[in-house]
Amino acid sequence: MPKLFAAGIALFLFLSAGYGLTQAARAIPWDCSDWQAFAHADRTTAILESLAENRGKTLYCGVDQSDTFGKAETWQAGKDRNERDDTVYFGERGQFRGFIAAQEGWLTEGESGITGQSRATIFEFPKEPRRVKRTKRFAIANTASPTDAASCGQPGGLICSEWGSIPTVGASTTLTAQRDGRHFAVGRTGGQIVTWTLNRQTNIITDAVGVTSSATPSLAQWQEFLTAGAARSCRARGARYVAGSAAFGPGHDNNKGANGSNLGWFYSPDRDGTSMYKFQARQSRTWTATCKKTIRRTR
Repeated sequence: MPKLFAAGIALFLFLSAGYGLTQAARAIPWDCSDWQAFAHADRTTAILESLAENRGKTLYCGVDQSDTFGKAETWQAGKDRNERDDTVYFGERGQFRGFIAAQEGWLTEGESGITGQSRATIFEFPKEPRRVKRTKRFAIANTASPTDAASCGQPGGLICSEWGSIPTVGASTTLTAQRDGRHFAVGRTGGQIVTWTLNRQTNIITDAVGVTSSATPSLAQWQEFLTAGAARSCRARGARYVAGSAAFGPGHDNNKGANGSNLGWFYSPDRDGTSMYKFQARQSRTWTATCKKTIRRTR
């Protein structure tokens, strides 16, 4: 009999201890003193706005503690915005993404979602990960050599003018044919003075007697070529071109002197079937620019 009595006392103490542990596990750390339901004539809107504004404690403070909203109506208001459907409620008071499976189980008395989760899991409203974006800027330049004629128009290639027309009259030497090709490339096709200088910065031709004229393409057209080429190169790097950042650099010194330095002339040779030469010519220019890329990550 004493043994039976002692066993009963032990069982009582065990159950008492277990009850105390259960009660301690149910202690919820959220402070509901500043919780307030969002007032709205439409009940569903009131619930959703409250869920958005009080994210992290709404189910505990609003449903479990204050009974401001019932389980069933809270579930009905938010179930169509379930996070598994990846839909979000963008409200006046914040954002609300539907219920996690444990919350579904609690709100629907086990009809939807899962049960058996801790109260902390049930009452902790799921927070969306913060998407942080940062804009990174970086400088680029032509990666092609200033003498690489094949790079014209390619990402990282040189910025080039269109080919000029072929001179109508052939020349007896290569140098003379190149000079004629340059004349045609910049729009000087008749009554030409052989000796002239083309200024790369102003795109102005000054001939031997001091007469000036604008060459083709114009500076505005060169800028269009440059902007398009820089944008193309930025896209090839998964970025966007920063407007107004592109600038020309010097071309290669292929033909100095009477036709300007650092102009980067390229030629397409052609024989006219006799001993005479004809060349098409085009200009090329190096360049620099700035690209920007938006980097997104979850914090």
